[in-house]
Amino acid sequence: MFGRNAKSEIDSLIGIAARIEGDLCFTGGLRIDGEVHGNVVAGEGADSVLIVSEHARIEGEVRCANLVVNGYIAGTVYSTELLELQPKGRIHGDVHYKLLEMHGGALVTGKLSHQPSGEPVFHLAVAEAASGA
Repeated sequence: MFGRNAKSEIDSLIGIAARIEGDLCFTGGLRIDGEVHGNVVAGEGADSVLIVSEHARIEGEVRCANLVVNGYIAGTVYSTELLELQPKGRIHGDVHYKLLEMHGGALVTGKLSHQPSGEPVFHLAVAEAASGA
């Protein structure tokens, strides 16, 4: 299930009944079975692993080294190492990757951008507070 350089140890789990509202930052390995309404971002380094199970739903940007998707992501995805899209995987957003493995049945609705250096260009969005009456 994991690529050549992926860490195979999962440190944290978001259970199937869990729903997180807000951004989620992690290091090491994380498996999501529940819902996250916010960005999911791994700490820097090539050893981060994010597994999005078939029951999981993420609505936000995802940034990590190694990503396995068998659930649903609505947002831009950045994978600096390996992105594996499993048969029930769905991504609705642009995808930036170094290595891509896509199984039959997987779906991407968005632009695929290969980043050969493993250092995808991150477009950081800065939210500005609107001032006024």
